[in-house]
Amino acid sequence: MAGSTALPCTGVVHGGLHWRWADSAYTHALMFQPSSIPSPAQPPEPDDAPLHILWRDEHLVAVYKPAGWLVHRTGLDAHETRFVLQTLRDQLGCHVYPAHRLDKGTCGVLVMALHSQAAQRLGQAFAGQEVRKQYLALVRGWLPDAVEVDHALRPDDAPEDAPAQPAQTSLRCLARLEWPEAFDPRHAATRVSLVEALPATGRRHQIRRHLKHVAHPIIGDATHGKGPLNRWWAERLGLQRLWLHAHALELAHPMTGEPLRFEADWRQLDHVADVQHWRALCALPGWQACAGLPATARPDQAASAGAPVSGCSISGAAT
Repeated sequence: MAGSTALPCTGVVHGGLHWRWADSAYTHALMFQPSSIPSPAQPPEPDDAPLHILWRDEHLVAVYKPAGWLVHRTGLDAHETRFVLQTLRDQLGCHVYPAHRLDKGTCGVLVMALHSQAAQRLGQAFAGQEVRKQYLALVRGWLPDAVEVDHALRPDDAPEDAPAQPAQTSLRCLARLEWPEAFDPRHAATRVSLVEALPATGRRHQIRRHLKHVAHPIIGDATHGKGPLNRWWAERLGLQRLWLHAHALELAHPMTGEPLRFEADWRQLDHVADVQHWRALCALPGWQACAGLPATARPDQAASAGAPVSGCSISGAAT
């Protein structure tokens, strides 16, 4: 991109609007032994570590948002001290403008503008449903191979007589796991699925609410999930969290129109606590593959020899 400055980063940016899927053979079913998520190979970063810059030029910046961080200050969480907006502003030494948000418990790719014109155009792109977003989620039960959800949603804080807004999400099952212990005494085992969610619209809590609507709520979702089941899984995995990850985001550059893809590449974020949690979850024995995870979200691969380790790539060219 003319005029762009690629910074050392831990993510990968690709031009073009297509998804690349890994060979699903890595999730062959194995002899399953129930166990908690194993300890990571290296200790996670401290809470005060700088935010990971996935990519930046003079117009916008893509960062990795950790779970537990708010995008910006809000009166609803007055006790919180970690905010992406303020931290990134101090880290870069310039103003940043939010274009979209992720829930506090959601980790993954977050894009912000670096000046008001880029912010306006990014906002228009998100409002006009011109941004493609890919999420990964751990959900209750075995989701069918593919589900199209077209279920209008009323804003959480809207009055009961407020009209619902159109909302569509495409769901695809990536892998299924049967845990050989029963949460529900009517069944001999407990099932979960790894799911890809592609929201076509951007309603608040859309993915969480749509997965609840199809009776496959996200594990760890305290608002739209099942509290007893969340606690049951937290005890067995040794970890209480919302299992929702904003893995990738595709959009046209707000100033040049060039197609961009920002991705949380787990192979290059292995020291991040969230990524350690997800990779360990995916590495549990017993997963049976459906579609398979994206190459950058596979638990058993380090960065390949041809992949950038301390830089980004755009339109297939290293920068």
